[in-house]
Amino acid sequence: MKRTGLLSFIIIFIGIIYILRLFYLQLLDNSYTISALNNSAVKITYNYPERGYIYDRNGVLLVANQHSYNIMVIPREVKPLDTLEFCSLLKITKNDFIKKMNKARNYSTRIPSIFLAELSKNDFAYLQEKMYKFEGFYIQKRSLREYPINSAPNVLGYISEVNERMIRKNPYYQLGELIGTAGVEKTYEAYLRGTKGVKYIQRNRYNKEIGPYKNGVYDTLPIPGKDLTLTIDSKLQQYGEALIANKRGGVVAIEPSTGEILAMVSSPTYNPNLMVGRERSKNFTKLYLDTINKPLLDRGLQAQYPPGSPFKIISALAALQEHVLDTNTTFRCFGGYRYGSRKEAFMKCHCGTHGSPVNLNKAIYRSCNSYFSNAYRKVIEKYPTPFEGMSVWSKHAKSFGLGNFLNNDLSVGQKGLIPDGNYYNRYYPNGKWRAVTTISNAIGQGEILTTPIQLANMTAAIANRGFYFTPHIVKKIKGEKLDEKFTKPKYTTIDKQYFNPVIEGLFDVFENPNGTARSSRVKGIEICGKTGTSQNSHGQDHSVFIAFAPKDNPKIAIAVFIENGYWGSRWAGPIASLMIEKYLTGKITKPWVETRMLNGSLQEEYNKQLIENTTIEN
Repeated sequence: MKRTGLLSFIIIFIGIIYILRLFYLQLLDNSYTISALNNSAVKITYNYPERGYIYDRNGVLLVANQHSYNIMVIPREVKPLDTLEFCSLLKITKNDFIKKMNKARNYSTRIPSIFLAELSKNDFAYLQEKMYKFEGFYIQKRSLREYPINSAPNVLGYISEVNERMIRKNPYYQLGELIGTAGVEKTYEAYLRGTKGVKYIQRNRYNKEIGPYKNGVYDTLPIPGKDLTLTIDSKLQQYGEALIANKRGGVVAIEPSTGEILAMVSSPTYNPNLMVGRERSKNFTKLYLDTINKPLLDRGLQAQYPPGSPFKIISALAALQEHVLDTNTTFRCFGGYRYGSRKEAFMKCHCGTHGSPVNLNKAIYRSCNSYFSNAYRKVIEKYPTPFEGMSVWSKHAKSFGLGNFLNNDLSVGQKGLIPDGNYYNRYYPNGKWRAVTTISNAIGQGEILTTPIQLANMTAAIANRGFYFTPHIVKKIKGEKLDEKFTKPKYTTIDKQYFNPVIEGLFDVFENPNGTARSSRVKGIEICGKTGTSQNSHGQDHSVFIAFAPKDNPKIAIAVFIENGYWGSRWAGPIASLMIEKYLTGKITKPWVETRMLNGSLQEEYNKQLIENTTIEN
C-alpha cells in the first residue's frame, strides 16, 4: 500500500471512531446525565431491597427479615424546628440531637444519612403523622435480620452499619446502610444485599417536590437479594451445640463425598438475635470484651491446637508411602520411646503392650507412641539430610489440607502449622538438628498446630481413600452456579492402596476389645476413628476425637475438640459418636451417655485455671 493510501486509511478510521463515540455519548450513555442530577434541583432517594433469606440444607429457615424504619436527615434542608418536641418524639436528649446532626453534616450536607435507626412499628405509626412538621427529616423503610432459631451465630454472622472506611473501599454504600460483617452474611454479601432502587425527584425554584424527574426515566426498582441454601443440617447443628454446652471447643462435621459442612459448632456461643436492633452495638461490645469465654471466636475455624494422636494417622500414611515400613513391620514398646542417651530423652506411652510386637493395626487401635515415633524417624532418615526428609514429610502432611488455608467460603480462619526443613533451619541456623530433635511431630505435638475444620477435612480425605473436596458452607445460591473449586476433588500425595490398612486400624479403635474408643461404639454403625489427648501447658490436656461413618461409603466425617477435656474418650469421643448416630439414624441408643454429655460441664476446670493464671500474673 502506498504511503498516501495508508495515511488516508488512518484518517478515515480515526474519523469513524470519533463518530461512533459521539453517537454513544449523545444517544446511548446516560452516566453524565445521571451525574448532573446530583444537584439542588433533583432529590435522590433510595428504595432498599429485601435481603436474601438463608435456609439450611433441608429447607429450614435460618435467617429472615423484619420491617424496620429509619429517621433520615438531609442537613441542608433542615429548617428551624422545635428541638424539644422533636427530641421528645424520638425519645432522645438534646445532646444526642446535636451529636447526630454534627455527624450527618460531617458526612454530607446534601446526601441523606441515618439520624435515628431501627424504629419499631409502633414508633413508626406514631411518628408518621407528625414528621411533616420537621423539614429535612423523613422516614425510610428498611429490613433487619431475624433469626427464627437460636443457633449457629458463628456460621450465619450478622449485619451492621457501614463506616467511612468501608464506604471509601466500596462506594456502593452510604453512611448508615447495612453490610454483612461476619459469617455467611459477610462472605456472600454481594448476593444477599440485592440492588438498591433509585428515584430522582424534581424540585421547583422554591425547593418543593413537583414529581419524578423526566417522568421517572432514570428511576430504577430495587432488586431483592438472592436466597442462600446452606450445607448445614440445622438439627445436627443444634444437637452439637447442646452437647458441647458448658464446655469450650469446636466441632466440625463434613460430608466426605461433597465437602459440604454439616455442622460447625463453636462454644461458648451466643444468641444471634443479640446482633439485631438498637442494642446491637452494646451487645457486640459486651461479647467482644468477654476475653475469658471469647464467644465471638469461632473455635472451629480460628482456634489452633496441637492435634495429638489423630495426627498419628498421617505419620503412618507417610511411612507407608515412603516404603520405610509395611503393615507387617513391628516395633516393641516398653512404656515409651527412647530417642537419646539422656534420661529426659524419653517419650512416655500408655498403649500397654508391655514389650510385645506392635504392628500397624495394633499401633492405631492402641495408640502406641513408640510405633509412630519409629515410623516418623524412618521417613526423615530415609533421605541424605534431615532437611530433605522433613520437607518430604511436610509435603505429605500438607496434601491433606493441613498447615494452610483451605480456600473455603468461610469469612475467618487460621492456617495452622506444619513445619518443614526451612522452618527448623531458621531455629537451628547451624544445621544441627535431626529427626529426634523434632520427634514430637510424630504424635501430633511439637510445633504442629491444626484447627478443628482442618482435622475434619483430614478425616474426610482418609474416608475417601486419598482425596477431599474443599469444605464449604453454601450449597446453593438462587439463580447462580456453585464455584467449581468446591466440586473439583483435591488429591493427597498418598496412594489409595495405603488407606485400607489404616482404615482397618481406625475401625478397630471401636471394635477391638482393647480399642481406645471401645466404649463409644454404636451398634449397627461401622465407625472408624481415633482418640487423642492434646498436651497443654496451661491446665488440663485437651480432649480430641476424629471419626467417620459408615466405614464404606461414608456419609459423615467429624472432628471434636474440647479444651481442657483431659483425654479423647472422656468428652470428645462420646460427643462424636452421638452426633454420628443422630445424623445417620435420627435416634440415640445410649441415652445415659447423651445425658452425661448434655449435663456435663467443665466450668469448674475453667474457673480453677482462671484462678491459677490470675495468681501467676499477680
